[in-house]
Amino acid sequence: MPKLKLLSGSDVTDIHASSLEVLEKAGVIVKNNPALKLLGDAGCTVESNLVKIPGSLVDEQLKKVQPEFTLYSREGEKAYTVGGDNVIYNPGSAAIFFVDRESGEMRRANANDFRDLVRLTDALENIHAQSTAMVPSDVAEKISDLYRLYLILKNSSKPIITGAFTIEGLTYMKNLLETVVGGEEELREKPRAIFDCCPSSPLMWSAVTCQNLLDCAEFGIPAEIIPAPQMGATSPVSIAGTLVEANAEFLSGVVISQLASPGTPIVYGGSPSAFDMRYLTARLGAVESVMAACAGAQMGKHYGVPTQGYMGLSDSKATDGQGSFESGMGILLSALSGVNIVSGPGMQASENCQSLEKLVLDNEYCGAAYRLLEGIRVDDVSLATDVITKVGPGGHFLGERHTRENLRREQYMPSSVLDRLSPDAWVKEGGKDSAVRARERVHDILNKHKPVVLPVGVESRLEDEMKKILKNYSLSPSHLPGL
Repeated sequence: MPKLKLLSGSDVTDIHASSLEVLEKAGVIVKNNPALKLLGDAGCTVESNLVKIPGSLVDEQLKKVQPEFTLYSREGEKAYTVGGDNVIYNPGSAAIFFVDRESGEMRRANANDFRDLVRLTDALENIHAQSTAMVPSDVAEKISDLYRLYLILKNSSKPIITGAFTIEGLTYMKNLLETVVGGEEELREKPRAIFDCCPSSPLMWSAVTCQNLLDCAEFGIPAEIIPAPQMGATSPVSIAGTLVEANAEFLSGVVISQLASPGTPIVYGGSPSAFDMRYLTARLGAVESVMAACAGAQMGKHYGVPTQGYMGLSDSKATDGQGSFESGMGILLSALSGVNIVSGPGMQASENCQSLEKLVLDNEYCGAAYRLLEGIRVDDVSLATDVITKVGPGGHFLGERHTRENLRREQYMPSSVLDRLSPDAWVKEGGKDSAVRARERVHDILNKHKPVVLPVGVESRLEDEMKKILKNYSLSPSHLPGL
């Protein structure tokens, strides 16, 4: 299957060389003392918290990064290879709003909303990973990162894309994972989660995100380095300039992580956005944002590391034509670019809102993208010469054995969320648009789907571990939904 490449070989070389020049001349701000010491000891120029990184050190550390790794389901039974051209879709991260599935109102998300999202994701066949996709407003801010992980572990067996909001949060989240999977070595040998570590554009690492990166390296947890430049605001307005800046941020993260623990799994991530000067908004659904994310993944493939991108999301505030266009564009182009982790299905209002109806629709687009990646099979069976000869001019293939045996192999069969009825049948069925059909599908799944539950002993240990963490924060379990 041919792959989409937006950059020529010389473009890739120029972006890499320009990124090294930025790291050597402008440098990066690193607000983390352990990282500053690592960098200084490795030969970087360190002045206060400004670090200038020589290109030779970048190239040396790049050689240590794994080209792929395996991500596992909660029970450690199902494995997904992260790397090559494999594609895994997940709902994205940290939205603060939610589209109420009864009223359609966009409001602040709560823990029950997030539980519904987790259960829905668990049931959708083309969304292969969970993510800590919302920030519940009814949970104390200081534990909201790890509480989201707790809810996923209780309600789904799919692997997880997540991230910590604090330094201690990552350690507590690791403890929750270890409690469920059977200990530190089991988690290290079979990772169940990837953690996001996001530099601040332009060219900065905060104390928290840098420590999260160091801790992931120490614990052997895969980390996604996700720059989030806004073209024209926090990065150059040109796509190429934004790629240089984001690439420099990624490379600085590679140096920090590989100095801390050579060979630690790293993912080349990206959440670029076009900054709309008319409205002062970041547009993640814009074609330029999708182009930058796909080109960023091409840089990651050049370095031989797994890739990630925020695509499949929309700037629209409703489940409408704009949402379908922007999300479908991102889902298809990310697949054609071979982006390994695609974060964003279900998201609207850029990265600020989650919609269950949109996630159900996007699940169908993801299914179509997977069919596209299978390509066109050309062999003796698919060429069907004998069948064509048998049917002959003026015949039909409806009753042929070839049709029965190959239909499912050749055609993706979406659910009824996508309309394929005749006009008369559509009217007879109520003339429902895709948003209405998606809402009905959400209700049907949440009423019927039963996630695989944790064994009683494991669930009990998970709850005990969560209560212990809450006690460290002087919080009572009675104040949290689900405990």
